[in-house]
Amino acid sequence: MSLPFGNLDTTFERFLQELPADYRELAIEFKAFTRSRKIKTPGQLMQVVMGYCGLDAVLRETAGNFTLLEERISDTAIHHRLKACVPWVKALLSRMMGTAAQPLLEGHLRFLIVDGSTVQGPGAKGTWYRLHLAIDLVKLHLVQVQVSDAHTGEHFSHYPFQDGDVVVADRGYNQAPMWIDQADRGVGLVVRYNPQGLNLYDAAGQKIDLEAPLKATVETERRRPVRGRNQHQEFIEGHLHACRLPPAQAAEARRRARAEAKKAGRQIRPRTLALAEWVLIFTTVPPAVLPTATVMALYRVRWQVELAIKRLKSILNIDRLRARKDGRLADLYLHGKLLYAWVVEKRARRRCGDDWNRLDHPRRATPWRIWKLLHQELTVAIRGVNQWNLNRWAACVDVMQERPRRRSLQTLPDRVGHLIAYCQANGISNI
Repeated sequence: MSLPFGNLDTTFERFLQELPADYRELAIEFKAFTRSRKIKTPGQLMQVVMGYCGLDAVLRETAGNFTLLEERISDTAIHHRLKACVPWVKALLSRMMGTAAQPLLEGHLRFLIVDGSTVQGPGAKGTWYRLHLAIDLVKLHLVQVQVSDAHTGEHFSHYPFQDGDVVVADRGYNQAPMWIDQADRGVGLVVRYNPQGLNLYDAAGQKIDLEAPLKATVETERRRPVRGRNQHQEFIEGHLHACRLPPAQAAEARRRARAEAKKAGRQIRPRTLALAEWVLIFTTVPPAVLPTATVMALYRVRWQVELAIKRLKSILNIDRLRARKDGRLADLYLHGKLLYAWVVEKRARRRCGDDWNRLDHPRRATPWRIWKLLHQELTVAIRGVNQWNLNRWAACVDVMQERPRRRSLQTLPDRVGHLIAYCQANGISNI
């Protein structure tokens, strides 16, 4: 017996099933859906949101697609409906993230990686928004993503850490007050130490000089107990692990340090060049649990969060923001895109299994191609091309046409048009 054509999993109804079960009630509660007019259900409204946010369709393209699916609607009407969806989409995203973080909230041991990234519109000269991202280091699942303005820096307070978690972070989180706050909550830290921005102290409270002992040693690995201190003279106990870079990498690190100093218009210090040869990691996890070699290997796996950010930008295009800075459409686009990413993540787990890409087992694939394939599949579901009514094609073209503006669309000179018409009327094939 042959199976019928068509994959029911590519319909938008199946997309809606990936969302929290009460998405309709939330649409009404947050006043995203207040009355049934041209957009008759919360499901249709979500299809419009995902067309704009998930598939990067401009307002007129979104209006044209909806016209083919349901009935004629203008881009202005789409604009007004989208602006009202911001609280609804944020609530749905919060629910999706809460589900992803459930094992974390139950207090299970988790290794997490955190990092931040920037988002800006086309042609922007500076940062518009920041993304703060946390992923499960074992399963590579998204755990938390938060959007902030350009003035909000990287901070551990963006993430729902719990007692027993071990967090891996880069030098952007090189702040003793941050470390102390998390240590008080029972969170273990593995952080790239930046000696230019933070002093460390010994058990007697004396500032530690790292340059002299590291320059004098012939060893490739060193470890020593250290203490960090905040402005209230409160200390955090930890260990500093140091690993010497191979000669080629050390030379490249010194080159980068010189280039950064030159760009900043300052003279580079000998201490900076000396310490550039070393990878320095501060951790509150005892060396009996994580020795130096393990700490260094664990920190190298932090690259996985960079790959997660790259998937958001290169596959889902989260950095192609078209709306105005600080506008409601920009707010909707970023949170709607993250909601779309959570659906991609959820569908990947459903298709491949919850543990298909664990880092504690040998791996034969990465999420990159899976995400790319699922993005193509969800594009079919959201567009709903199989449900287009081509009898409304003229109306679709009409809602997508250019608006009157000072500079009209380019056309041929009148004389050329008259010349073509004359040649056609008189059977002339050349001039």
